[in-house]
Amino acid sequence: MPETLHQSEIDSKIDPSVSKQYDSETPVDQQIQDFYKIADGLKVGILNTYRNGVGPVGRSMAIAKRAGPDFLFLGNAHSKKFTDLEKNKEVQITFQNSKDQSWISVTGEAVTTSNSDPRIKDVWSQGTRAWFGDLGDGTHTGGPEDPRMTLIEVKSKYVGYYATDVSMLGMAKEVIVAAVTGGVANTGKLRELSEQDLQKARSSQ
Repeated sequence: MPETLHQSEIDSKIDPSVSKQYDSETPVDQQIQDFYKIADGLKVGILNTYRNGVGPVGRSMAIAKRAGPDFLFLGNAHSKKFTDLEKNKEVQITFQNSKDQSWISVTGEAVTTSNSDPRIKDVWSQGTRAWFGDLGDGTHTGGPEDPRMTLIEVKSKYVGYYATDVSMLGMAKEVIVAAVTGGVANTGKLRELSEQDLQKARSSQ
């Protein structure tokens, strides 16, 4: 049910939608597992790089693999995102589940590799070829040996995510009741994972 808004929250300038859903009680190990579960259900994210003179630049990218708290993407070395990454390794990945409104925001550092990285063959699939094309020269085939085929590994430094714990019908009811009564809708749990939390998760893999 919606929670009551208190005068103290106004006086202390607290955002009630954040404070009332912020989860500091669930053990970090469980928060990590829930993060993995949400991420594994969302196969495509928006990868944002930072371009000088422009700012954040995003594009939709399919996840090639999640490795603990980190993410691997296959990319075309001729893409402008690699030019961005040469100048600034900081990136952000965002995910949104439109079915239940859960979301993830990952801030991290991108490491790019050459086509010689053996992990490319492990994560490449026939579907990848469709985004590269085949020149017909025996080299630029869109296959794993194509010199354009490179790997981006995003090493997570910070994760914020929202785990919805009501159905779509429950969410609609919560929002309607809150709007009518003056309460604050409470539809899930807002969580943050620090660099230390993520390093611990990475080392346990």
